[in-house]
Amino acid sequence: QFSQYIKQWYQRRVAITAGIARRVNKKLGLDETYQGVEKADGEEFFVEREGERGAFYCVLDTGLARTSSGARIFGVLKGAVDGGLDIPHSSKRFPGFDDESGEYDAGTHRSRIFGEHISGYMQSLLEEDEESYKRQFSQYIKEGIMPDMLESVYSKAHAAIRADPSPAAKKVKKDGYKPKSFKKQRMSLQQRKARVAQKKAAFLALQ
Repeated sequence: QFSQYIKQWYQRRVAITAGIARRVNKKLGLDETYQGVEKADGEEFFVEREGERGAFYCVLDTGLARTSSGARIFGVLKGAVDGGLDIPHSSKRFPGFDDESGEYDAGTHRSRIFGEHISGYMQSLLEEDEESYKRQFSQYIKEGIMPDMLESVYSKAHAAIRADPSPAAKKVKKDGYKPKSFKKQRMSLQQRKARVAQKKAAFLALQ
């Protein structure tokens, strides 16, 4: 599900929001006209109007999210733009932009999109502290994903999302299914009266 991106790393946000963008365009019948970036490469990309219908236009609302350079919220922006949405932006906050020279290095951004920084951390942790590696990356180990496989994993994810951005089919709930509820069950009038009588009796017993 694309919706589970709030706590995810930068590269996951790019992939997931690219899928959301593709889904929006498909729903509006714009997916063939505005296909976005075929393969994520970190290069600057701006959606331009083609034909009679313009691209779906939206504005990034960062809310209370941090907007420092390289922040994960800009991974959301990059994924949405690469997916074919028209969002006004610049590359100044993307990973790879140098404030001093004013130049943008797409290669640095690409390495972030494909998780090379995570791959490097995984490798160093595996060599220095195997127990911590097993604890922090237990799900990766379970799936058989090694540090040098991350780029391949995300490349396949991007390709799969572009091929079919449709949401996963909803699971059919069993008959008699009741969702978990943590609310205190409301008492009936008879139960409330019995509770008051019980409290009165306990109070009088202490006199």
